[in-house]
Amino acid sequence: MPYNSIRALELLCLGTKNPAAVFHDGQEEAIQYVVDGRGRLLVVQKTGWGKSSVYFIAAKLLREEGLGPAILISPLLSLMRNQIDAAARMGVRAARFSHDNRPEWAANGARVRNGEIDIILSTPEQLSNPDFVDGVLGPVTGNISLLVIDEAHCISDWGHDFRPHYRQIQRRIASLPRNVRVLATTATANNRVMADLDVVLGPDLQKIRGDLARASLFLQTIRLSDPAERMAWLAEQLKTLGGYGIIYTLTVRDAERVAEWLQIKGHDVYAYHSELPPERAHELEDALLGNQIKALVATTKLGMGYDKPDLSFVIHYQTPGSVVAYYQQVGRAGRAVPHAYGVLLSGREETDITDSFRKGAFPTRDEAAQVLAALLAAPEGLSKRELTAHVNMSESRIEKALLLMSLESPAPVIRQGSKWILAAADLSEAFWQRAESITALRKDEQDQMQNYVRLTDGHMEFLIDALDGVTAGFQPPNLPHLPGTVHAGLVQEAIAFLRRSDLPLEPRKKWPPGGLPSLGARSNTSIPVGQNLQPGKMLCTWGDAGWGQLVRRGKYQEGRFSEELVTACAALVNAWRPTPAPQWLTCIPSLRHPDLVPDFARRLASALNLPFHAVMEKTDERPAQKEMANSSQQARNVDGALAVRGQVPTGPVLLVDDMVDSRWTLTVAAYLLTSNGSGPVYPLALASTANSDE
Repeated sequence: MPYNSIRALELLCLGTKNPAAVFHDGQEEAIQYVVDGRGRLLVVQKTGWGKSSVYFIAAKLLREEGLGPAILISPLLSLMRNQIDAAARMGVRAARFSHDNRPEWAANGARVRNGEIDIILSTPEQLSNPDFVDGVLGPVTGNISLLVIDEAHCISDWGHDFRPHYRQIQRRIASLPRNVRVLATTATANNRVMADLDVVLGPDLQKIRGDLARASLFLQTIRLSDPAERMAWLAEQLKTLGGYGIIYTLTVRDAERVAEWLQIKGHDVYAYHSELPPERAHELEDALLGNQIKALVATTKLGMGYDKPDLSFVIHYQTPGSVVAYYQQVGRAGRAVPHAYGVLLSGREETDITDSFRKGAFPTRDEAAQVLAALLAAPEGLSKRELTAHVNMSESRIEKALLLMSLESPAPVIRQGSKWILAAADLSEAFWQRAESITALRKDEQDQMQNYVRLTDGHMEFLIDALDGVTAGFQPPNLPHLPGTVHAGLVQEAIAFLRRSDLPLEPRKKWPPGGLPSLGARSNTSIPVGQNLQPGKMLCTWGDAGWGQLVRRGKYQEGRFSEELVTACAALVNAWRPTPAPQWLTCIPSLRHPDLVPDFARRLASALNLPFHAVMEKTDERPAQKEMANSSQQARNVDGALAVRGQVPTGPVLLVDDMVDSRWTLTVAAYLLTSNGSGPVYPLALASTANSDE
């Protein structure tokens, strides 16, 4: 079919709302290549180049020539609302299929079948969903004109943001008619990733690769090891930075904490992460787009796909795990403004966090063996939750192992409804070789980012070189360096802020799967009212920037918790004021550290003017709770290992422990105390170790 350049430009003007719009270098070339059906195409262009314009315009031109609908596979549909709006201005009729709009699937599917849709938008996860594959794609598969794979680096094991469900794409491509056009787009594909895409998307994959340099971005790295220093730096610099931006953190907790601190210091910022309801996330995206707030403090959920071209700064609170991830994120800034700052703040905790991400990417051989053995012993299959009673793995680790094994070809496990069953195939050695190679690569990428942190200049050149681009001739914008020092008084304020917060400790309501035989507690039944734990408090998160470091030091270095922690916990209880008020205090004993918690509990009791009674005892040496990976295993590890001794005082009691994760130790202790005559049991722990190594 002949390519209509006049119509293509008209569509670009409509989509951009700019009657004088012109194509960027390579844009029209890519559109024409696709429309003319010359072959499969990979477009590697920097963020802001306009990759979405290429596939929406191509889809529209193909439909206007009477061809069937296009399919767009993207991990970013929730962040593509403005691109979809641009497509609508071109007259492109889109139907979205993702986990967050299931109520719309029936109507959207009917529109697809009736020929009323120009482009079908789907997340990669839906390629494993029979409702989508059979009910939506099935009726139109033979009529598809174009398959678009957005963020194509996610296909590659070597890509920084590999998405396991993208493995389905290779099979999907193989099932399509040979004349179906295929377009893949990404901003971050180095030579290794491009070689991988050649295998998956080939044969004869044509490539259009643009200049990776971002001439408007002034990049800078600042090492501030302590979180309080970085929080103080942000509070100072947001007063001087013009425009609007994004502050990236590695964890949800840091996004919440940094946003709260900056709000206290008078800045109009908000936390943005995966735990927000979709409606709230959309509100915040729109607020930043409309310049109604200064910045979002965001995890990588606000990464690829978010399109605000006039962002004037992107600041990282911690160092990401790879150059390509950093290039994607910092590339949000400076796309439609003359210059912008990209500042990377580096801190001591970032390596622990990125290590955790790296080590958690694949199951271990032992974890896979546990899952396969459990399924072998259960021919009828097991759900993820049921598996927790059979394997010493967290539910998230079980889910990761099942997902990755199920996407192998042939797959050793198969999902049937809510259950998983063992298939005839074995897990191949190639799976482990790939896992080991990728894990080693991720470690090299972490080291590469630490080299970036140490740079004093040449930052953009470093990134381009790492992405196998061309660095010659790049000149950074002429902006002054931001200061690398922080006002000492503001640092002290940040430390005080970090130490003032506490965490809720929510009681468990039901006994675990399998029950607790020593207590006569049956599986998944409610814990009797009056014998359950009351809502409690935790002073901090293990190892965090407030009290967490002091807790770690007291447990593993000094063998005694400091008076500062006693004072902090006494202040917490006095501010908390549980009702009815505790009349006495006891603690969870330990055979490994027999004096650590009792010594702390006695001093806390004195500070609160409460009597201390050591009525709990450990009756059996068990593995440390940190070695138990899920709730069922942790509950069984406690069952029969605790008892009461002597006379239990009546009246409400404050039950003290140093660290808490599953809450089963505290739950069983509360049941025993109340069964022996105590009043309500209020738990108090120094630190939460949920999601940590402890």
